[in-house]
Amino acid sequence: MTAWRTARSVAAILVAAATVAHAADDPLRICLDENRPPLSVHHRGKPDSGFDALLAQAIAERLGRPLAIQWFESKLDEDSSPQLEANALLSDGRCALVGGYALTQDSLVVPGMKTARLPDFAGATREDRRRRVALGVLAPSQPYVYSPMTVVLGPKAAGRKIGDIGDLAGLRLAIESGSLGDAILMRFDKGHLIDGITHLVPGRSDLLGALERGEYDATLIDLGRFDAYRAAHPDTAITTTGYYYPIGANRGYVALASAPALVDAVNKALTGLAAEGKIAEFGKQAGLTYLPPREPAILGDVWKQIIQR
Repeated sequence: MTAWRTARSVAAILVAAATVAHAADDPLRICLDENRPPLSVHHRGKPDSGFDALLAQAIAERLGRPLAIQWFESKLDEDSSPQLEANALLSDGRCALVGGYALTQDSLVVPGMKTARLPDFAGATREDRRRRVALGVLAPSQPYVYSPMTVVLGPKAAGRKIGDIGDLAGLRLAIESGSLGDAILMRFDKGHLIDGITHLVPGRSDLLGALERGEYDATLIDLGRFDAYRAAHPDTAITTTGYYYPIGANRGYVALASAPALVDAVNKALTGLAAEGKIAEFGKQAGLTYLPPREPAILGDVWKQIIQR
């Protein structure tokens, strides 16, 4: 009997060891947007790059697993939903984590619909583009970067001091329809800026290029988007003002709520990397104006806060 128990114990240990070894060999699959510089960039024939790509590699190393990035394409238009796209990718098993996710209350609520289509992703088939995926519930990691909105000025307005949105009065403003910046500018001081605003169609208009050409004087966009433009146009005449709109969102990872152990492991890795200054270093390498996460970790009702300002 003793020999049998010993043999069974040895067998259990071997099975456990094999399971751990298998987990270590199992790639950590992280979904990243293929065209969101300087956060993440993937172009055929060129090395993958970006802040989130560097961070993903570091997270995988901390977890002792190889990294497998599932690249996907998120459309910049009024009909796109980053929340549903991320949920569909996770729920379909395309990845275990989605990086660069804006941590807001409305982006983490239980989806109002049961299914959604997948965004276009590397390796997608015609059938993948047609089918709908049953959605799950999302769970966030701790944040790892703060993503504010900033005022960007064209050449004719260079040097203009901006300490508040009201300082944009009298300038020719351009904004993409349906964007957060659109809501902020249109609602400011009960429509005080409306007469100076021109709306552009997302994905069809070159907002920063128009600003560069002097067609408009200013806009309000995500700071990372300006970083990307500056990297592609090092001699640009458009500038930021150092002003950040006070309502901004942290970014982090998001997983399915059914994977709490993975989220815990990722949080531990993020804590270690932040303490060592590695996350800020990745931002510098990628050309990102890195700002550490701010409280609250998860932004509340964005629209309510905009209306109340």
